[in-house]
Amino acid sequence: MTALNELRCEACHSGAPTVTEAERNALMAELSDWTVIEREGIAQLERCFAFKNFKLAWALTDKVAALAEAEGHHPEITLEWGKVTVRWWSHSAKGLHKNDFICAAKTDALLAE
Repeated sequence: MTALNELRCEACHSGAPTVTEAERNALMAELSDWTVIEREGIAQLERCFAFKNFKLAWALTDKVAALAEAEGHHPEITLEWGKVTVRWWSHSAKGLHKNDFICAAKTDALLAE
């Protein structure tokens, strides 16, 4: 099986199917430290990353932004002193799509760079 961070996002359109509960559970098993939250009735993947200063947090923010552009899939990124919160969800599908799990795994891989 191919690791999530090695996959590419697929084009997602309005009304695209969200993952089923079984798919979500299987995909979550491949991620660590991510949680599923619900905001305004929409399921999202969220992870908070802690850093020892603002500059290191900013560096991750830049890497996630570059990842988003490369994948054509864009998260919510909140940058604070020593902390970055990333939320992935598919705006057009109004929930979680496999793309979100792929990008979460790729976000994790950015830490190893």
